[in-house]
Amino acid sequence: MSISLTRETAPAVLVRRRVPFGLVGLLLIAVVVVPLTGNDYWLNAILIPFLVLSLAGLGLNLLTGYTGQTSVGAAGFMAVGAFATYGFLLRLPELGLPVALLGGGLISAVVGFFFGLPSSRIKGFYLMVTTLAAQFFLEWLFVKFPWFYNYGSSGTISAPKLALFGHDLNTPLGRYWLTLTTVLLLTWVAVNLVKSQIGRNWMAIRDMDTAAAVIGIPVARYKLLAFAVSSFYLGIAGALWAFAYLGTASASSFDINRSFQILFIIIIGGMGSIAGNFVGAAFISLLPILLSHLGQALLGGAVDAGQLQNLQKIIFGVLIILFLIKEPEGLIRLLGNLRERLGHWPLRF
Repeated sequence: MSISLTRETAPAVLVRRRVPFGLVGLLLIAVVVVPLTGNDYWLNAILIPFLVLSLAGLGLNLLTGYTGQTSVGAAGFMAVGAFATYGFLLRLPELGLPVALLGGGLISAVVGFFFGLPSSRIKGFYLMVTTLAAQFFLEWLFVKFPWFYNYGSSGTISAPKLALFGHDLNTPLGRYWLTLTTVLLLTWVAVNLVKSQIGRNWMAIRDMDTAAAVIGIPVARYKLLAFAVSSFYLGIAGALWAFAYLGTASASSFDINRSFQILFIIIIGGMGSIAGNFVGAAFISLLPILLSHLGQALLGGAVDAGQLQNLQKIIFGVLIILFLIKEPEGLIRLLGNLRERLGHWPLRF
């Protein structure tokens, strides 16, 4: 008689979870190495925008990648979070930075819930048009009413003094710690959320909403919840983009191009993947810098910055088409395949 051990029958001592050494290494680099060795340029120009874009991609991925609801209004909800956080810090400074960020995210969640109401009736291209209308409406709103930017003549909002428990966060390292801590916390929440019953219901709706309704999932309720949670993440990302990265922002800082940039992040990185948001954001953040350095090194300044930006857009478009055709799951899938092949090397590669 042969005895086979499975995860259900094997002793607990034999069932071990693999330690994610790669993730541990990345966390050590972010928490230990970067604060000790990173200069102001790396912190301000590369790492902070990378982290904020990763968070924004995560917010959109919860809606599009995990729930299957198409949206091109991500930047509009980022603007809501930025202007709401600015309002809290300006008019209620006693709340403090964490509460102001949370309040900005909650205001954005309410707005996202409102614009998600049509999702109970429409989907696909028609829902995308609805979110596009939300993008343009929110841009118009923050330009039309000066109250949102404290009646300033420039129409911009400037970051108030950022402080947490008496510690000044206006230095590059302080803003980096603020951004990193927020992103890590919200990523941990998202990981647990997609593994919960809520996440499983979202994925059931994404795969086939009719079948999800048949088995008893309240489809409309969970779609609205996805819009609210996604907008909450985008709102906090917008506040960090305005105050931790730009320092000053206006409605044009969250235009339709920003929405497409976030959409490109989840397409290139991988929809329905938490890690894919970071891979896609790294690609989006580093490619312009790489193109700029290559242009200066190879062309000797013969190509101006405008042409390099156009080249960047062409490359983005080509890559998105290639990913949609060859690998819809994005770079994270390609990296997973490479890791699997390396695990079997030299037997199979």
